[in-house]
Amino acid sequence: MIAVTFALPAESSDFARRLPKLQNKGIQVFHTGVGADACRARLPNFLREATWELVISAGFAGGMRDDLRVGDLFLAENFSDPRLLALARQSLANRTPRVARLFTSSKVINSAAERASLAQTTDAAAVDMETEVIAKECKARGIPFLSLRVISDTPSQPLPAAPEVLFNMERQQTELAKLALHLLRNPAAVPRLLLFARRVGKARARLADALIAVLQSDNL
Repeated sequence: MIAVTFALPAESSDFARRLPKLQNKGIQVFHTGVGADACRARLPNFLREATWELVISAGFAGGMRDDLRVGDLFLAENFSDPRLLALARQSLANRTPRVARLFTSSKVINSAAERASLAQTTDAAAVDMETEVIAKECKARGIPFLSLRVISDTPSQPLPAAPEVLFNMERQQTELAKLALHLLRNPAAVPRLLLFARRVGKARARLADALIAVLQSDNL
């Protein structure tokens, strides 16, 4: 069995539609929730449910350097099993994935200044909120682990609104009424949100294609 984790169904939807291509692989998608706390609460029980050949942490990550763009594939060299990392690089060679350090944050990092400061102090090129937790849980159980994500936002292409407007961490959902009120009060945010949705949609599709390419490898 192979597990592919995402924070939310909004990240996994394109990959889930492509799963019929991998019928003989025994793939199971698992949603960890957003953030380390949600991940710690949900993941251990899931990992005890089966004997896992490997776990892939997928989903979105935020770029912290100007040389990253929305839609770039990102392999976390500091968390991934060396053999799986080499295999992924080979499988994705024609898709030019970025291979660098990933930092797992306890909060959403959005401002360009905060991203730049964090990149300097951690030597990481991208940030997410779950991978370190998943990697530690897998290491404790001897499960080979790969982190393959796609960049959803960057210093020059940030989130279209404040993080707390876009997602309620405590409730683990977007509060539509709160978002609608924000858009009503800030009409200029509407085109930014629509542009962001289009970019993220393309990024999600690119991640799904990359996951399929890795999982179809004969050497996996």
